[in-house]
Amino acid sequence: MTTQRDLFNQRLSKPGLIVAPGVYEMVSLRLADRMNFDALYMTGYGTVASLLGLPDAGIATYTEMVGRVTAMAGMAKTPLIADGDTGYGGLLNVRHTIRGYEAAGAVAIQLEDQEFPKKCGHTPGRRVIPMEDMVRKIEVAVASRADPNFKIIARTDARTTLGLDEALRRGEAYARAGADILFIESPETQEEMQRIGKTFPDHPLIANMVEKGRTPVLSKVELEQLGYKIAIFPVTALLASVQTMSKVYEHFKDSGSSINNPVDLYDFGDLSKLMGFEDVWEFEKRFVETK
Repeated sequence: MTTQRDLFNQRLSKPGLIVAPGVYEMVSLRLADRMNFDALYMTGYGTVASLLGLPDAGIATYTEMVGRVTAMAGMAKTPLIADGDTGYGGLLNVRHTIRGYEAAGAVAIQLEDQEFPKKCGHTPGRRVIPMEDMVRKIEVAVASRADPNFKIIARTDARTTLGLDEALRRGEAYARAGADILFIESPETQEEMQRIGKTFPDHPLIANMVEKGRTPVLSKVELEQLGYKIAIFPVTALLASVQTMSKVYEHFKDSGSSINNPVDLYDFGDLSKLMGFEDVWEFEKRFVETK
């Protein structure tokens, strides 16, 4: 039987950019899952924001995050890439995280080389651990997975504080340690992105497309030409949702009603279908409760 990991592994070997939109709770997961993307990306920023209402700054625990992975991967028909932060501690924690995310059903886990507590990759003040320490984390991650198709994504945040040369040096070390996919976070120009692509022509690369972040947001064709294999859009849907909700709440505040609401609303009947009410209705027709 072909698994989601098999499908993702096969897609990685084919030409063309994998577009992985960010999902952050179960409504966004359900909506994106029915649109036939090659992969979805469980964003740490959005997941922590929606779950805890707090910043993505190392506050969420392994238990909280693996619970989200379990819920999302368990519902999705689309391969789910999951943010694993720093592995939630030392080497033993990394082993536990790998086993947990793999058992939860993710097709890939992203691990980063930031100091704890980590921060969102497009915010200031990020510091990285020694390269050798991250290499050990990757080696542990590779040794801990049961399925070789469960991909290890190694992310370095060294560009912002230590420069691109150091970020590339770390990427090379992480690839040698066994990382399947490389994530050189927050290059600041298209020229830097081109250099990353030329440095790793044979290794799948992730581009993190954050609107008004540190990295230029490029077209699909441009990213392919630069050598990127996966483009994640972690907060685009979240930003759109917050913008829309802001307008709706402001209208409530101003008018006291939803009449003449300035935002086009998703149809309530369609939302009920998206949430699975049709299955509930069919169940109730078949198994009518009797008193």
